[in-house]
Amino acid sequence: MRIGLVLSGGGARGIAHLGVIKALQEMGIQFDQIAGTSAGAIAGALIAQGYTPDEGLRIVESSSFMRHLRPAWNRMGLLRLDTAIELYKKYLPHDRFESLQIPLHVVAVDLTDGIQVVFDEGELIRPVLASCCLPGIFEPFLINKRQFIDGGVLNNLPVEVIENKVDFIIGSHCNPFGLARPIRSMRGVIERSLILAVQSKTRDKFGRCNVLIEPTELVSYAPTDVSKAREMFRIGYQHTIAMADQIEKTLRQPTPESIG
Repeated sequence: MRIGLVLSGGGARGIAHLGVIKALQEMGIQFDQIAGTSAGAIAGALIAQGYTPDEGLRIVESSSFMRHLRPAWNRMGLLRLDTAIELYKKYLPHDRFESLQIPLHVVAVDLTDGIQVVFDEGELIRPVLASCCLPGIFEPFLINKRQFIDGGVLNNLPVEVIENKVDFIIGSHCNPFGLARPIRSMRGVIERSLILAVQSKTRDKFGRCNVLIEPTELVSYAPTDVSKAREMFRIGYQHTIAMADQIEKTLRQPTPESIG
């Protein structure tokens, strides 16, 4: 059976994907295809490169990602992501999709044409960073003179990218619906509105997963809580371990319905 893994965007919450993957690997589950958006593209690239989930967590904790960002003086965003390319080359030195151990598919949005673009061959790091370009925060990322923004704007759980390539799909969604605390600022209103817009498109994808893993505890964490990486990793791991019987049963008798 060919198994596909789909990883959602979600900012720092995407660290939970690594905990989810660790639990799945302990169950003996291996992946034949990976698709990811935004934070899911980063987690997917690390796993596809051959890093273990624990190694991926250490990379996140030690890389000081924010130090590599620079102001975007052209006012198309507050920060530039292209300055982080050299950081990623440290961990993805071949910088090619073809060099990965597992086929990876990364979703970004072409800002001009307003369409999603799936990257799965050629240069690796720039498409991964383009997939993370949250509008208004990061300036659009240039690839071949085209402007790209966060893939989550149009497709935050890119199931359809690989569903015809595999027999069974496991979706890891790190943006649980719900709100842990009241909104008390304009920034909070804007962030919540963006999340709701993304989530409205994501619900339809849940039923296309044979297994859906969505750690509800992540609702208590903000997409910017990088300092709580280890906590979110643990939440993803423990939630998936708690689903082990369901997952193994569904793997033995695949159905089109998702569980979560």
